[in-house]
Amino acid sequence: MLTALLTAALIQIATPAPAPSPDLSWMAGYWLDCSGGGEVSETWSDLRAGLMVGHAVTISARGRPSFEVSHIVPTPEGLAYVAQPNGAPPTRFVLIESGANRAVFENAANDFPTRILYERAGDALYARIEGTIGGEARSMAWTFEAKPLNTRCPR
Repeated sequence: MLTALLTAALIQIATPAPAPSPDLSWMAGYWLDCSGGGEVSETWSDLRAGLMVGHAVTISARGRPSFEVSHIVPTPEGLAYVAQPNGAPPTRFVLIESGANRAVFENAANDFPTRILYERAGDALYARIEGTIGGEARSMAWTFEAKPLNTRCPR
C-alpha cells in the first residue's frame, strides 16, 4: 500500500504541468479600420475558460459586405485561431509565436492565407494576413483603432 502511494506521488511530481496559454486579452474589444474608403470592424471577446470569440464585418469601398466568424481555443497542437470567412468550413491556424502584444498563427497547408498576425500598440491593433497566390507572395493589412461598440466610419 505504501509503495503504491509513493509511486502515485512520484508520478504526480514527475508529470510536467501543462504550459500556460499565452495571454491574448490585449485583443479583446471593438476595433475599427476606416482606411481605403471601406469599413472593417473586428470584435473580440475577453478570454473565458480558454476561449475567445471574434467576428469581423467588412464593407468594401464599393459597398459590398462580407463577414468572418472566428475563435481562439486550446487544441492538442496548441492555441489555435479558427477562421470561418463568409460561412466557409473552419480553418485552423496554430499559434507559432506570441509576446506581450503580438501573436502569429500559421497553417502552411492552407491556400491563402498561411499566416495571421496580430499586434497591439496602445489603442491600435494591427492585423495582417500573408501567403502566396499563384506563386507570388501576397498580404493584406489592417490598422484598427479601439472604438466604442458598433462605432461606424464617417461617410
